[in-house]
Amino acid sequence: MAKHIPQSLLERAAELYDFGAAIRAPAPAAAPEPQPAPVAEPAPVAEAPAPAPAAVPPAPVDRVARADHVAAGRQRPSANAVAEIDCAALAETGFIVPGGPVTGLAEEFRLIKHQLLADIEGRRDVADDRLRSVLICSAQPRSGKTFCAINLALSLAGEKDVEVLLVDGDFIKPDALAILGIESGPGFVDALADGGDPESCVIRTDLPGLSVLPAGRKANNVPELLASDRTREVLAKLVAGDRRRIILFDSPPALMASHATVLAGHVGQALVVVRADQTTEADLRETLGLLKGCDHVSLILNGAGVAVTGRKFGAYDGYGHEA
Repeated sequence: MAKHIPQSLLERAAELYDFGAAIRAPAPAAAPEPQPAPVAEPAPVAEAPAPAPAAVPPAPVDRVARADHVAAGRQRPSANAVAEIDCAALAETGFIVPGGPVTGLAEEFRLIKHQLLADIEGRRDVADDRLRSVLICSAQPRSGKTFCAINLALSLAGEKDVEVLLVDGDFIKPDALAILGIESGPGFVDALADGGDPESCVIRTDLPGLSVLPAGRKANNVPELLASDRTREVLAKLVAGDRRRIILFDSPPALMASHATVLAGHVGQALVVVRADQTTEADLRETLGLLKGCDHVSLILNGAGVAVTGRKFGAYDGYGHEA
């Protein structure tokens, strides 16, 4: 008897938004004006309005991360010190809490990370270190991309054989470190511009398996720096620093700045955060076109408030107590 496999949130999102049509459409020629943009070129899809072949299941998230309230508690560790993650602030804003109780959100991001890890492992024959570099972006602001980037990093850090480096790559509005309660400092842009060792800018945290890399100083020529050979060198050094390391880039929205578009050519895969009832098909189509530098793009459905499957992660709090 055939085994029924429920649709993932990604597949359901594809039906609602007709992502197959978006991917089949010709890619737009250029990106909008100032700010970072995404990466990727999805694989061709069958004729019918089938869902886009995405490797990463979506996470139903209803909140967009805000960093204002944690700014006062941020800390910049000294050399060789470890930065403490502000778990209370994470809990207050609805993020996954390291070591906290299992929630529906935590389970959804477990699905995402396991698919991500399976994708990386399944493409080992490519022999390309870029597979361990992942771009996380969205079409427009307020889609929850930073929320998803941080939660995915926190979830991946729980894996025994994985080291996660979260890069605050939204160079225009970097706030990932602030949300974690860590003060920023020299970072990715400094390593590109000054030719220094990027590892010297990496900040270890008190969560085993998780390190962060600040965006670095403000500069008007960041897209040009990202397009240079130096970016390739920096990423190679960061990946070579630990063979178990996975690098997550939280980039600016693709339709608001060119950064994501440029970064797409340096990473092995891209995750596009699609906000339910907000991201339009036209914006998604344009974003996918801008990400054509990356050959592996997946979608994360965010903010899906209505459960359309039988999944109720977090509602099963014990064994042997079913009615």
